[in-house]
Amino acid sequence: MTQFQLNEDQALLLDHADKFGREQLLPLAERMDNEEWWPDDLMPKLGELGFLGVTVPEKYGGVGMGYVEAGVILQAFSRYNHAFGLSWVAHDNLCANNLYNNGNENIRERYLPKLCSGEWTGCLGLTEPGAGSDALGSMRTRAIKDGDNFIINGSKLYITNGPVADVCLLYAKTEPGQGSKGITAFAVETNSPGFKVAQKLKKMGFRGSQTAELVFEDLVVPRDNIVGEENQGHKVVMSGLDFERAMIAPINVGMAERALALSVDYAKTREQFGKTISEFQMIQSYLADMYTWIETMKTFSWQVLAESDNVEGHEAGRGEIHARTAASVMYCANMCNRVLDYAVQIHGGSGYIWESEVNRLFRGTKLLEIGAGTTEVRKMIIAGELLK
Repeated sequence: MTQFQLNEDQALLLDHADKFGREQLLPLAERMDNEEWWPDDLMPKLGELGFLGVTVPEKYGGVGMGYVEAGVILQAFSRYNHAFGLSWVAHDNLCANNLYNNGNENIRERYLPKLCSGEWTGCLGLTEPGAGSDALGSMRTRAIKDGDNFIINGSKLYITNGPVADVCLLYAKTEPGQGSKGITAFAVETNSPGFKVAQKLKKMGFRGSQTAELVFEDLVVPRDNIVGEENQGHKVVMSGLDFERAMIAPINVGMAERALALSVDYAKTREQFGKTISEFQMIQSYLADMYTWIETMKTFSWQVLAESDNVEGHEAGRGEIHARTAASVMYCANMCNRVLDYAVQIHGGSGYIWESEVNRLFRGTKLLEIGAGTTEVRKMIIAGELLK
């Protein structure tokens, strides 16, 4: 599917989400960054407006659109409040979309309507203190059978939405000694006895996006809460990560777009040596590079999102889509870093001040080269598929 530009409906959706982001999300961004504050009333509002459950069918309370549509919403939100954009994608893609793709009817009917309405917020529990890039092979959280239940003990780290989530898609070892396999995925309600938020983590960037360490102490989870098949959770992880990588790329696009807009405005108003800095060829060169990188980021991310729409959940995690999603997020993250580096350079001293918007954007870039698989892991995936 060729997706080098948006169709009319997708362009209108981008404009609609942009308007919401500019009017509703931008005014919250500074407080969210300064105080690591979370707006509790925002998710239900998004549910009412049809900005949740984007890839979930209407049958379960969603809006039944595709990854391209979800991506342009995230792109627009991230222009004005990238911290909220990250929380949105953790809820809507990592949790809700995963539950739809891999859950049975019981799971879908129990959890998706409340996630799509914004009554509940979702998170994904995969990474652990000793299991980052090797999240599957080094997983220590254990789930032991006890009749019709599983007893889970362990911990998860760097969990986006962890402090505010009502539902967690949680991974635990159910068959030790199987390396990266022998894992099971569970849908867990966070108010269950034994589910604890050990600490809320303070971060360099994306500060308004709530991040936590989670601890499980004799957490009882019914067998009915298994997502996918018992001991086959690695399939859920790998397919979900491909869609996650495709969906993380638009955060980079939105942040870079905002950085360029701020840089153009600043260059046209900042005066030095008797003229605006926009008249200097070096500044013009920076702006031209930033524009070109952003245009290629947009077309690549849209293309891969469109390709993801044509892949069934069980087909992800291997093959060309595995390499393409890794390449998309890797390229967009690398280019976002370069765009923000130029943006701070154009802003000079004002860009180095913590309170400035361009500084807030700059502090967020590094996470995008680490989350959903580091740049190095992304390269390993791409090379691995090329060399097969």
